[in-house]
Amino acid sequence: MSGADRGGEPRVRIGSFTSGGGRGVTTAAVDPATGALTLLSVNDAIADPSYLTFDRDTGVLYAVSETEPGAAAAFRPTPEGLTALGPAVRVGGSGPTHLSVAGRRLLTAHYTSGSVSSLPLAADGSLSGPASVLAHRGSGPDASRQERPHAHQVLPDPSGNWVLSVDLGTDSVRVCVPDPATGALRLHGETALRAGTGPRHLAFHPDGMVVYVLHELEPQLTVCRWYPGSGRLEPVGEVPVASTGAPGAVRVYPSAVVASPDGRFVWAAVRGTDTLATFSLAGGAEKPRLAGSVACGGSWPRDLAIDPSGRRLYAANERSGDVTWFDVDPLTGLPRRAGSLPVPAATCVVFG
Repeated sequence: MSGADRGGEPRVRIGSFTSGGGRGVTTAAVDPATGALTLLSVNDAIADPSYLTFDRDTGVLYAVSETEPGAAAAFRPTPEGLTALGPAVRVGGSGPTHLSVAGRRLLTAHYTSGSVSSLPLAADGSLSGPASVLAHRGSGPDASRQERPHAHQVLPDPSGNWVLSVDLGTDSVRVCVPDPATGALRLHGETALRAGTGPRHLAFHPDGMVVYVLHELEPQLTVCRWYPGSGRLEPVGEVPVASTGAPGAVRVYPSAVVASPDGRFVWAAVRGTDTLATFSLAGGAEKPRLAGSVACGGSWPRDLAIDPSGRRLYAANERSGDVTWFDVDPLTGLPRRAGSLPVPAATCVVFG
């Protein structure tokens, strides 16, 4: 069973900080007609599951535990909840904040220790160790946030040949290649971004040739060309995601970026102003234009997800403790609030 029950009703899984009053991983049903969420169950088998990912090949959900030492766990989704596939496995780093599946390996990014790792996956999707770890090196000009590496995201490119890791502490994106024999990540190249901006997350345009890097320490979106043949990432421009520098302006911390499945829009979640920024790609994938911003429906939107149809957005609002969903205007891309589900200390939303 994967992301839907026998009647075809989709499911979402929502992570939360158990140390902040969250209940672990929440399973909710999605009304196909309205996008509304209905709580089904919670699973507290792993502490602080700050990020989740779903492997559509095996139907297994993975959660990363943002703890010291960091860990990851595998779950088999059921119509009403989750069943653990063995105990949690250490990831070889501390404070992991992101994970993804690349082939038969689970990749994790560790904010506190500034590294990325890979874990082998068994045929049934369960995890085993030990983890193979690649340490990042470097720092940035912000002494309070960039004193050392802080890997925040790691994910494969659409071709499946490369792995990209985003590091807030070193103002860079690393391109790695998995060892064909062991699955260990080897550094292939590193793309420097503007100093002090603190890149946090990236998203690929559906064409697989353009990458949008969202920065946490400055409200900017960097547009990059991606060359999958050579594994090269080339910055080509920046676009603001929020106003900055105005007297009395609220300090903002952008968190998540997603692209629409049809390649027409990009959205970014912005903490501080608690807004969702919409970018139109009518001028081309490399030329996003800020079309407008709307309230996120709560406070401190840590994650943003789009449903598979591209018709709705879901914001995980950590501090207000809810997941709010929005209908997307098909012409402008602007989201319109449609409802919310209470989820204390919500951290992320995934379909599956």
